[in-house]
Amino acid sequence: MTERKSFLIRVDPRLLDALQRWANDDLRSLNGQIEFLLRDALKRAGRAPKATDGTDVTGSATTPPRSSSPPPQD
Repeated sequence: MTERKSFLIRVDPRLLDALQRWANDDLRSLNGQIEFLLRDALKRAGRAPKATDGTDVTGSATTPPRSSSPPPQD
């Protein structure tokens, strides 16, 4: 498993409560929900850092998969 880093964050209690409810609905821990949201935001913004294995931090392929079938002919 990859190394995890810890850090403190100050959050409005109402925001934290809303995140906790959302995490509960999605069957995630609060930490897992926050990490999911951060990964999604990075992916949507095109800012997810690339890994050496061809994936980004969201676990998605950074390049489209190659098709094994030949291209269609006109």
